[in-house]
Amino acid sequence: MPAPLSNPAHRTALADLKQTLAATAVERDRAGGTAKAERDAIRRSGLLDLAVPTGHGGAGEGWPAILGAVRELAQVDSSLAHLFAFQHLMVASVLLYGNPAQREALLGATARGPLFWGNALNPLDRRTTLVPHTSGGWILNGTKSFCSGASDSDLLLVSADDPSGTLRVLALPTARAGVAVLDDWDNMGQRQTDSGTVTFTDVAVDADDVLGPPGPFGDPASSLRPCIAQSILASIYLGIAEGALAAARGFTLGESRPWRASGVASAAEDPYILRHYGELHVAIAGAEALGDRALDRLQAAWERGRDLTPAERGEAAVAIATFKAASTRAALDATTRLFDVTGARATASRFGFDRFWRNVRTHSLHDPLDYKLKELGAWTLTGVLPEPGFYS
Repeated sequence: MPAPLSNPAHRTALADLKQTLAATAVERDRAGGTAKAERDAIRRSGLLDLAVPTGHGGAGEGWPAILGAVRELAQVDSSLAHLFAFQHLMVASVLLYGNPAQREALLGATARGPLFWGNALNPLDRRTTLVPHTSGGWILNGTKSFCSGASDSDLLLVSADDPSGTLRVLALPTARAGVAVLDDWDNMGQRQTDSGTVTFTDVAVDADDVLGPPGPFGDPASSLRPCIAQSILASIYLGIAEGALAAARGFTLGESRPWRASGVASAAEDPYILRHYGELHVAIAGAEALGDRALDRLQAAWERGRDLTPAERGEAAVAIATFKAASTRAALDATTRLFDVTGARATASRFGFDRFWRNVRTHSLHDPLDYKLKELGAWTLTGVLPEPGFYS
């Protein structure tokens, strides 16, 4: 089971939110676009400040509980779970990259709002640039792709290159003049993550909008952001696998018919179907156990703060990469085998079972699993820890 939130009111709010999202998930997946009503339900839930420290007015939850909540939502709606998760990643980014004044201003406002963050920090897309303004500050121009949650957001985290080629991270109001969020996300999965394009045209950037010091990779602690991001992805995949398994189980028990050659009275007695369910159990239970270990390592690294050593950070990264590999494989397998254990009638569009596979297949291409396995192979064979980067 996912780690519970510490506040009983938050646990109730999470259960209510999960029920709300589940009720319309199939229809909204077909429709795509911005899930405005559901985003507002997340705002009203009181769960947007889980990662904000209590000193800044937030809940101050740990990562096992936060990502447990993400996993629960992903069981019914991985698009909205993605947006919910990235809210906490953006908060963590401010905590890791920002200076004390920036943390106080941005996180206090986030908790009071509550403000919903979007993401325009795509380190592979280097089309955004900063140039100095004659009267001080900077001017931002360019384009960012895969900007999850940018639509209907209050704040954006943005990366851009300064004239020296150094990557800077900015925190900007989404409504600032020159920022345009395009409605152009049209992929086969994660259809309500609003992960399209944002353009920046002569956007004024104050010096205080640029996070730091320490900024990204300013010390081992600031390099924890990718570990959090990878833990988020792995938690979403595990949630999708669990959601697919629950949907399959319900259909097999309630709708599926035994194959005529099976010689049994119900699909639940079919030995081949039972074998599939047994193998799915092993894969998902294994990913869950690896997830528990990885999130404990992440929390321990987080609590070390600025005293975190490169070795401690690297050991957490190995545990998280292992979790990511296991949850990716479990989710891809479960979302495919769902149809092996339910039968032809389960492919009717009204059930929407295909969304589980489409969502994990789309999301799991965020960064290639082969490169995670390469890093894990290097560590296993030679003891070399992953090099800190935006994806490891």
